[in-house]
Amino acid sequence: METLSLNLPPSVGLTDEQFYQLCIANEPWKLELTQTGELLIIPPTGGESGIRNSDVNTELGLWNRQAKLGKVFDSSTEFKLPSGAYRCPDAAWVKLERWQALTKDEQRRFPPMCPDFVIELRSETDSLDKLRAKMREYQENGASLGWLIDPQTPLVEIYRSGQDVEVVNFSFENPPLLSGEEVL
Repeated sequence: METLSLNLPPSVGLTDEQFYQLCIANEPWKLELTQTGELLIIPPTGGESGIRNSDVNTELGLWNRQAKLGKVFDSSTEFKLPSGAYRCPDAAWVKLERWQALTKDEQRRFPPMCPDFVIELRSETDSLDKLRAKMREYQENGASLGWLIDPQTPLVEIYRSGQDVEVVNFSFENPPLLSGEEVL
């Protein structure tokens, strides 16, 4: 299964409510909408990607349970970015004060914000170029730190606000130690 892409002309335009209802009506598919109006229909992940996603979210969640500095989100959480795009990072973290500033309705639906920290974990069906564009989109919308983890190459790309991307090549026998830096 691969990601399908549909172009929505500006004249079609979806309201926040219409996009929300479209997502609800089309489970188990994950839908994302880019700022340019490209509707992405993303299939469920396979077993290996699901295990990796679960491991990443577990580690982030355990750290946050101790630190109590924010909220952790999994890959099924849709964020409405400031650009108008709707995106679902594989793992995300938002500072507690930013989360608490949202209304209950904003917290319940698609939070209108860009996470402070995002992780994208490349699965077998993901295009590396499209994931890189997605990471730049998070960066442009306010993410302070992001990790693009590609187990196929293998490499990690570290995206920091206002900085060039750092690329870390690794082997599975010697995985890199990544830092949450000042963000986490």
